[in-house]
Amino acid sequence: MQPGAEWGRLYDHEVAITPSSDSFNLRFSELTEGSETRPRDTALRAFDIALSAFFLLVTLPVTLPITLVLLATSGRPLFYRGERVGRGGHVFEMLKFRTLRRNAEERLGPYLGEELVHRTGEETTAIGGWLRATQLDEIPQLWNVVRGDMSLVGPRPIRPRFFAELVEELPAYWQRLVVRPGLTGFAQVRRGYETSMAEKLAHDLEWIADRSLRLYLRTLATTAWRVLRQFARGVSGRS
Repeated sequence: MQPGAEWGRLYDHEVAITPSSDSFNLRFSELTEGSETRPRDTALRAFDIALSAFFLLVTLPVTLPITLVLLATSGRPLFYRGERVGRGGHVFEMLKFRTLRRNAEERLGPYLGEELVHRTGEETTAIGGWLRATQLDEIPQLWNVVRGDMSLVGPRPIRPRFFAELVEELPAYWQRLVVRPGLTGFAQVRRGYETSMAEKLAHDLEWIADRSLRLYLRTLATTAWRVLRQFARGVSGRS
């Protein structure tokens, strides 16, 4: 398949800017449906379900107090629900504990990268900064994994409007949709937040080409170690 030619045939700007439409999903489904499926994908999905369900149970003693504190300090809604592009172009709602003021997503929508980080800080609630520092706000995404919207390992999900922009800038970007987006990703454990989208894409495509159980478990182990260190820094108040 020639990615640039295939994308040129299927891409329509008016469809791309209305990513929740059926036409948007159909076009990306057509691009990805010919991708090779592997027996290991079934094994990875089984690991996703088992590990996510386990982690949801293990984190209950943490999530219940967080829920009560959020309700007392910030009120409803309890969760942030952000549209993200998933496997085959399916648009789903990614869950997080809400760490920003109400309707912050609308105000942050036009921004990406460093500017987004700066403006997000201005929108953060009292407990939100601590939840992000300890990465506890990410726990609800385990439910996205159980539901099948996401995997534990894969390219990090991105908002539809930015996906439409990046797929014009980087013709191979649509290939991220061959697999489910991940709670963590190969690009994230190898490179920092400031890494260019093109370089992150190269690492994501390396994961998609491999996606072995060995690499899956290694990525999870690396992520777990980083999360534990980040949690310790967040609890101690160190940046």
